[in-house]
Amino acid sequence: MAYPIEEKLVIAVASSALFALDEADAVFREKGVRAYRAYQREHEEDVLSPGVAFPFIRHFLELNAVFPERQPVEVVLLSRNDSDTGMRVFNSIEHYKLGIIRAAFTRGNSPFRYIPAYNVSLFLSANEADVTEALASGYPAGLVLPGSACCGGEDSELRVAFDFDGVIADDSAEKVYQTCGIEAFYDSETAQAQTAISPGPLGDLFRKLGDLRTLEDEREELDRSCRRFLKTAIVTARSAPAHRRVVNTLRSWNITVDETHFLGGMDKGRILETLRPHIFFDDQVHPHLDSARRFTPSVHIPFGAAAKRGSVSAGGPSGTTRGGIS
Repeated sequence: MAYPIEEKLVIAVASSALFALDEADAVFREKGVRAYRAYQREHEEDVLSPGVAFPFIRHFLELNAVFPERQPVEVVLLSRNDSDTGMRVFNSIEHYKLGIIRAAFTRGNSPFRYIPAYNVSLFLSANEADVTEALASGYPAGLVLPGSACCGGEDSELRVAFDFDGVIADDSAEKVYQTCGIEAFYDSETAQAQTAISPGPLGDLFRKLGDLRTLEDEREELDRSCRRFLKTAIVTARSAPAHRRVVNTLRSWNITVDETHFLGGMDKGRILETLRPHIFFDDQVHPHLDSARRFTPSVHIPFGAAAKRGSVSAGGPSGTTRGGIS
């Protein structure tokens, strides 16, 4: 039975995020497209090693086994390869039995413009230009950072962790901090504690994961012995009293999460080392993702106010003793 893609939670992934392509990429950069094409054909049957996003994608697709009657999720390959050079990628997908059946090969052109056509709620890529351009065009995208893929062993659940501001919520609070400073930020957040923040670039992804958590709630009501598969977490540098607006925003969205950590500027790696999510999203590379990617596959969301500061964050609310918002 076919399930319309409009009814699914769809994640698009570039081959650069799904597999380790360093050797092939070096051939392309050093010798050009003809040598790259010959290299890919020569190694077409050589299975690619898992990339940074691989464990997340593999566990994400297991949601279809959790809800077999609904088949609620799908992964689409969006690749700068053409279908010829992309054969090795598809052969590797088949080898790992990932269940990815749809793909767009754009032969060197950025594939992000197909995000709406495939109903994509998140595009993962290791190509910084593609991610930046996608976000600038209003599409949900994240840059997969180099790090360990952490593929060893079996895991009976999917753990997804998010920063709050500039990721699942917009960057309006961050703008207050940048414009007026940390005290003005806390005054503003206290005054607006009951006012929900608008969704950010990954707001749709977060909402749809919330819908899947609701399905698990319903399943748990029918069978108290069933084990939950999907777990979501927020790991934010906010601290009291700025926590109230986060809680009230989640209430207004009618979304609950399994864990929320208000760190008050503490090193996020200390929490992520224990939580061990299959993926973590943040809008600041320094210090947050620098710390996070030692313990978890990490994705940079270069959005809004944080992106305008550049990848290297020069302090920010998270650097103060009272904590911050990213």
